[in-house]
Amino acid sequence: MTQDKKQKFSAKRDLTAGLIVFLIALPLCLGIAQASQAPLFSGIVAGIVGGIVIGFLSKSALSVSGPAAGLVSIVVGAITELEVFEIFLCAVVLAGVFQLILGLLKAGTFASFFPSSVIEGMLAGIGLTIIFKQLPDAVGYNGPDNLIGMRDGERGMNFEILTGISDHLHFGAIVITLIGLVILSTWRSMKSLQQILPAGLLVVLTGTFLNILFKQTSGVLHLEEQFLVQLNVPTSVQDFFAQFVFPDPSGFLNPKVWQFGIIIAVVASIETLLCIEATDKLDPLKRNTPGNRELKAQGIGNMLSGFIGGLPITSVIVRSSANINAGARTKLSTIVHGILLLTCVASIPAILNYIPKSALAAILIYTGYRLARPSLFRHMYHVGPSEFIPFVVTAIAVALPFLGLLKGVAIGLVISVFYLLRANMRNPYYYRRVQSENGDITRIELAQEVSFLNKGSIKNTLNSIADGSTIIIDATHAEYIDYDVLEAIREFYDIQAPNRNITVSLVGFKNTYRIPEGANVHYRMDELASDKDAKLSAGSHKKLLKELNSKKRNE
Repeated sequence: MTQDKKQKFSAKRDLTAGLIVFLIALPLCLGIAQASQAPLFSGIVAGIVGGIVIGFLSKSALSVSGPAAGLVSIVVGAITELEVFEIFLCAVVLAGVFQLILGLLKAGTFASFFPSSVIEGMLAGIGLTIIFKQLPDAVGYNGPDNLIGMRDGERGMNFEILTGISDHLHFGAIVITLIGLVILSTWRSMKSLQQILPAGLLVVLTGTFLNILFKQTSGVLHLEEQFLVQLNVPTSVQDFFAQFVFPDPSGFLNPKVWQFGIIIAVVASIETLLCIEATDKLDPLKRNTPGNRELKAQGIGNMLSGFIGGLPITSVIVRSSANINAGARTKLSTIVHGILLLTCVASIPAILNYIPKSALAAILIYTGYRLARPSLFRHMYHVGPSEFIPFVVTAIAVALPFLGLLKGVAIGLVISVFYLLRANMRNPYYYRRVQSENGDITRIELAQEVSFLNKGSIKNTLNSIADGSTIIIDATHAEYIDYDVLEAIREFYDIQAPNRNITVSLVGFKNTYRIPEGANVHYRMDELASDKDAKLSAGSHKKLLKELNSKKRNE
């Protein structure tokens, strides 16, 4: 395939992926705005800015930005406390300014400190959240809203859905969802057909056609307006532009506005960096996104979104993963999805209102399944407890409604750090016991780096040495030894060893790590004390080292 053909093929995939993401982003933008107690149009504005502006400025090829459910609780609290939406928009503008400053300060490497097990767990948790949150639309739930909480968001797994949803089902929605899932699971294996018509687009077209067919036939399965995409239809150009609102300048003088601006900036930046890291892991081409550039792009996007009446924006893993699953290869798909959002709300909102929410729910449930697929759990289990437990804890914590994304990731990170510290405490040295003509010899060979975290493990090992034993502590390969560790070795050498009749030889300790002056510790073997009753002679020590090294080579 020539370069021109490859570019045309990639552009085609990006255009279709942009259409799929647009169809998914539309109800999410509306649902998040509704859950945030903000004007519905503010969610669309955030989606447009996230797609076109941030899509253009960002270096991420596949990430999709827009209003995120992870900020809903913060936005609700800010709007409630500030009372006026136009005042709240000032906080969004300030959040963008702070994000831009964070980017200039090169704070974008923050996500690099997160272990892969935590990121994978975050993805799996979001996948579980997507599945549970899409159940109402997937089965045509028509009961009270307080049973299920936020319908179209990405936040939290509400188990009350499972206990009350069975009384309010619509079989037309269930049929469309099941057929959509069958299409998604089978269509992907048909590579040639997938290139012509993406599975997600086929699901939307099929769901819309089926609902029209249901209406023309029995009507029992027909989905009414409440089960379809609901978008405001402006009657004139003036009506359309009247939906944009602007921040009240007096809000910038309110200290609470600055407080909420900082909070939104910090939380949005963390979510964005984590989602960018996760998106890069899902990228088939394994490209890396510069975090500092992303923070700058997000900052500019949030400033513009707040200025024209939009909600705060972050990179969103739901839309990003759907973008990847739809076959996108460049950021053209992200920009296209933003252009389509702008076009549809300006010109054809009535046509979009024919799309069943259950068809979109099928796409999102399949996306959630791919993020939390059972094979991933099996893989992490076989890797080992140090990876599997942080992964599972993060996945469950992210999915729980009272924790959410940030708290869930924080809990997973704490568990991961625990295993890291545990590993460091257990592996500061190489321990072996051999027999020689001088009796049993214990050799402790320190690792390349020995930190204060290893102090407890080394002290326990030294305390467990039998009375009257001979021990060699070898620091030949150690590049760094913490002062606390050296102090523990000095105490053992000066106090414990003589009292317990233990012969200790120290080898390879460097001057840069010398134990403080006054300690009776010598680094060169020929300077070791020569008390025949307690110490090895220099000649015996040389012979012993030669014997130990010979046995080590033969193992």
